[in-house]
Amino acid sequence: MSGHSGSHRPASRPRIRLTAACAAAAVLAGLMGAGSPASLARSSSADSEPAAALRARAFESAYNLDHPQAIRLFQEALARDPDDPRTHRGLATIVWLHIIFERGSVSVDQYLGGLSRRDVTLDDPPADAAALFASHVTRAIELSERRVEANDRDVDGLYDLGAAQGLLASYTATVEGRIGRAFRSARRAYDLHERVLELDPSRHEAGLIVGTYRYAVSTLALPVRWMAYLVGFGRDETRGLALIEAAARHPNEAQDDARFALMLLYNREKRYDEALAVIAALRERFPRNRLLLLEAGGTAIRARRFAEAERVLSEGITRLPQDTRPRAFGEEALWYYKRGLARRALGRLDAAAADLARARDLDARQWVHARVELERGKLADLQGRREAARAAYETAARLARAGNDPGTRAEAERFRRTPFR
Repeated sequence: MSGHSGSHRPASRPRIRLTAACAAAAVLAGLMGAGSPASLARSSSADSEPAAALRARAFESAYNLDHPQAIRLFQEALARDPDDPRTHRGLATIVWLHIIFERGSVSVDQYLGGLSRRDVTLDDPPADAAALFASHVTRAIELSERRVEANDRDVDGLYDLGAAQGLLASYTATVEGRIGRAFRSARRAYDLHERVLELDPSRHEAGLIVGTYRYAVSTLALPVRWMAYLVGFGRDETRGLALIEAAARHPNEAQDDARFALMLLYNREKRYDEALAVIAALRERFPRNRLLLLEAGGTAIRARRFAEAERVLSEGITRLPQDTRPRAFGEEALWYYKRGLARRALGRLDAAAADLARARDLDARQWVHARVELERGKLADLQGRREAARAAYETAARLARAGNDPGTRAEAERFRRTPFR
């Protein structure tokens, strides 16, 4: 068993304290990179149709986990129109998504809680990827700034600039671990997209950033919530979720990204049927994205629909050998961990033990291994092996502490004292 070098470690100089919800918000807001394939209807008059079509194909490839093809298509679009901020933003988005894919930050589980409230130290991304992201997000911001400076009521320019700032916030938080710096970019993105909605309420795509941050701020502890409100973030969980739902419902360039956001938020709200419906719609749009099948299994587990979860996860595990594309770091361990959890809940203890042993021996993030050990402890308790269970819970608590997963740590410490039944 081994952890990943990109695991979270507390930084020596914490900055603005944000909760897991705000870190997740940075991820979700950044997903609205440059116009998903859901709609090309709002292309500006300056947009050449070939470049727009290439961008649409690029995002479709990216959301089907074909990242190299997506980058190639964006580069072709840039060759057609090198001064389109949406194409620069789109290419930067794909680079960012590929970095977090390779790090293994691809599961809803990671954003349901447990992320750091302060800056964290992460391993540097590959230098070429970091440089590629920086050059294109910087160019996207420059081009959009120029348009807004010429006309501060230019809705397209305001939208493009806000989307680029949201992407920069996401990268800064999730790749560099600089939560305080991400906060500043996120605030500007929020302000710009609020302005878009004021000028044109039909621009539902702007509701993704505004809604995500309104939702996130509403979940903060009271002192931090007031701090966020005072520096410019609105707070309204119901309104925030409604804005994201509108972005997902109406055809616009952030429609698919809003659906991905709802996949997380409906899980957080325990609205599992709606989460599964969103996942089903996304699977139909992006049939080559095997991670959506993994999320369907995970959501079914949270809904306590364990037989459905086992069926879905078994389907995905059966398909894995035929999918020769690169996998996210720790992805295979997640598949076996989740199926092991479902099988333990169904009372299929031997099959669960086999899955959890497989997950334990595969590379994964430390929080994944912590949850595997927690499940192994529960399994041992059910089998009457109390000493083995205690040892597994102690390992789970240690890994959860290192992997910044306080929920798993608390559960492991509870069952170390009192057996799981």
